[in-house]
Amino acid sequence: MSDQQRAKYWQFTGDDRVVHAMVPSSVIAAVPSAKALAEKYDRELRFDFLDDTAVHRMLFHRWEDNRKAGAVGCLGAVPLTVFGFGAWPFWDLVASQRPRSFQIAFIGVDALIVVGSLVGMYLWRRTSLLDPSMRNVRIRARRYREIAGAARQGGADIPARYPYYGMYASSRKFFPDAPELPMSDAEQRA
Repeated sequence: MSDQQRAKYWQFTGDDRVVHAMVPSSVIAAVPSAKALAEKYDRELRFDFLDDTAVHRMLFHRWEDNRKAGAVGCLGAVPLTVFGFGAWPFWDLVASQRPRSFQIAFIGVDALIVVGSLVGMYLWRRTSLLDPSMRNVRIRARRYREIAGAARQGGADIPARYPYYGMYASSRKFFPDAPELPMSDAEQRA
């Protein structure tokens, strides 16, 4: 593998949708406290945090998870915007001039659509949020961020927000029996 191909391979996309260079594990391992933390989490989470290939794969799966969540959020924002914020002008221009029964029906239907959209987004995303394999990826990404923070505090040259992922809402419990996520087509091409 050439240096140019290797440099492209060790990149990942963060929450900010920007491609970032991955910090090599040798930089993290050079700080004793970060290396000790990585070894501790290696045993807990059955993952080698000092293996560049494994970390790159984990970051790729974390990006895929965020991409899917963003799609759900964008699709869910349309009905919420139309029926949430659009209700006010409709009320001012149309519903306020109609009989009381129409106004009550309008408020009821609008509220049902908004609440239904929120419940629908939750249920659509719920399968991914509860998937034990994906939750393992999230907890590993969370621990990797802690390891990188320990290396930064120990003097390593690591960017402040590295690895550029936040909000680990469902990353509290590790599932040792969960299967590892398979390699996707995009990951195999990389």
